[in-house]
Formats: sequence, structure tokens, C-alpha cells
Amino acid sequence: MSIVNIDGPEDPRVSDYRSLTDTRLRQLREPSEGLYIAESSTVLRRALEAGHLPRSFFMTGKWVKDLADIIEAHPDVPTFIGDDATLESITGFHLHRGALAAMHRPAPRSLESLLDGARRVVILEDIVDHTNIGMVFRSAAALQADAVLISPECADPLYRRAVRVSMGAVFQVPWARLTSWPDQLQKLKAHGFLTVALTLTPDALDIDAFGARDISRLALILGTEGPGLKAESVSAADVAVRIPMHNGVDSLNVATAGALALWECRPAQA
Repeated sequence: MSIVNIDGPEDPRVSDYRSLTDTRLRQLREPSEGLYIAESSTVLRRALEAGHLPRSFFMTGKWVKDLADIIEAHPDVPTFIGDDATLESITGFHLHRGALAAMHRPAPRSLESLLDGARRVVILEDIVDHTNIGMVFRSAAALQADAVLISPECADPLYRRAVRVSMGAVFQVPWARLTSWPDQLQKLKAHGFLTVALTLTPDALDIDAFGARDISRLALILGTEGPGLKAESVSAADVAVRIPMHNGVDSLNVATAGALALWECRPAQA
């Protein structure tokens, strides 16, 4: 096994793990350097099962035994070992979920490759909360969505918190970042998708009635936290659908709403 003891907080060999709590810095750095961080032994294992390749592993010595099979299977990948205080000074937080791994970011998927053969697609518009991103991906995996598309301003699905909240579902559900929004809705329509905006506008159809339809290919569009979908996105969609609210509640969390909509609009034979 390639066990490497960390010299100290400034050890240059562990720069992949430095300042993990600086969200703005990490969102700029990780895509440009072609990496992402897998946090927890469970997420790490799921990343490897999905075929992603590790750059290095990072943990305290007590986790080496639990992850010995992974470490031994990757003899050329360094496993950096340090005490709790050193690791916390590097990352910015206490590691209590096992290990971290710096992973090679997989190559981006093309929109066309995701649409071919898909029946249910989720589109995320400008969602910036990583917890919501992770929850949407977990629902998409559980409720048989074939792909997730994200708008240019959407947060990174491979950011550490999004990956962790999704419990690795971001590795299961294929996804791609759109380059022009909402213009690329036309490409989905050309592939035979009915594009559906989830919104609370007064003229939107109730989802229970809409979900009863047998729709072969459907793209569900979810808006950002707070204001929801932009007016131009609603206008560009084929149909607007809403989940009726009661007891003075104005709206649901976007991930919760997305899960309900996916279930209501599932394919007829699912």
C-alpha cells in the first residue's frame, strides 16, 4: 500500500484537500483542475463503483484497516495519513465520516447522448444550494429519471456537499450542463420531449390531473430557491404544472416538489 505520512498542514502534496470549506474557491478551483472531493467511505466506494478514478486518499490512521481493500486495489494512488488536528487544519473541518478522496472529474456528457432513449429528464434552473442539488439527484435516481440537466448558473453537482447529500446518486444519474438557457429547450422538444415547468402561476394545471396523462417523454423544469422559474422559462415550456398548496403554505422546497412531480409524472408502466 502506498501510505504517505503528511509532514504538516503546509505539506504541498495534499493541496487538493486544502480549504474545503471555502465554497467560492472550491467551485472555481475543482472544475478547472479536473477534480472533485468524495467525502465519507460510503460515497468514496460509490464513486469507485461508478468507474471514477482516484487521485489520492486522505484519512487518519484508524481508517486504513476499514478501507484496506480500496487502498490495496490502487497501489499507485497515494494514501495520505495524518492526525485529526493536522487534517482539520488542512481541510477546515473535522473529518468524522471516515475518509476523503480527491477524484478525477469525469469527462462532461453531451446533451444528445443523454436524450437518446431517455423518458424522464429533470432540468434545474439556477439552483445554488448544494443540499438541494444533492437531494434532487437522490430523488432522480430513486424515481427513475434518466438524466439531469443543469442551467449555466446552476451549482456544481460534484461539489463535496452535493455529492454527500445525494449519497452518491450524482454518480448514478447522467447529467450535463446546458450552455444556453432556456434556448436549449428547443432541442428537447425536437427529441420529442414535452417540456413541463413546475410553477405556481394561476393558469398552471394541477399536477394530479396532469400526471394522469400517458406522456412518453417528459422534461420537468425546476426553478431556483425562492423566486422559482424565470418568466421566460415558463413561457418557453410546453405546459405549466403546479402542486396545489394549502393551509397558507406558499410553496415547497424545490427538492421536495421535484420528488413529488417525478412520482406523479412517472411513466405508465413504472
